[in-house]
Amino acid sequence: MNTPNKLTLLRVLMIPLYMFFYLSCGTPGVYLAIAVFLLATWTDHLDGKIARERGQITTFGKLMDPLADKMLIMSALISFVSKEIPYITPGVVMVILARELIVTGLRLIALGENRVIAASAWGKSKTVSQFILVTAVMVFEILKTHVAAAAGVCDGITLFLTVAAVLLTIYSGFDYIWKNRSLITFR
Repeated sequence: MNTPNKLTLLRVLMIPLYMFFYLSCGTPGVYLAIAVFLLATWTDHLDGKIARERGQITTFGKLMDPLADKMLIMSALISFVSKEIPYITPGVVMVILARELIVTGLRLIALGENRVIAASAWGKSKTVSQFILVTAVMVFEILKTHVAAAAGVCDGITLFLTVAAVLLTIYSGFDYIWKNRSLITFR
């Protein structure tokens, strides 16, 4: 197994650690969860960079790398719903999850036809917006613990980031469907 694939698997293995820290360890756990989340995000950047530079792009990586990203984001969003973070509702999670399942399904169909659906600029923007949202929510949770007066501003920014992430999620999903509509047949 090459280094990029090991980094992808490491990201998947970090997810339970992230959830344990975030959900079970109070405010100190949120600090640790931020560290784990940012490290996992960094492995996402690093595995792609190494794979391209060393010519180590594999079918496993093409499938598992985006799945690992989706699993990381979904675990964070589900954790936020569990903690009743403002504006991160089950509906928000369902919209994001539905898009991810649809696009992953398209990718699997494409792989079956020896095609690869590359990440689009809209898909990358969606991913970045979700990573920013998750990081901001955790930072704001800590900030609100120490500076109660910051709650209104933090919640307002969370609302903005949530709306932006959801809109980019929906738009990028439609973009993938439209560009790959030839893969969708009803026979």
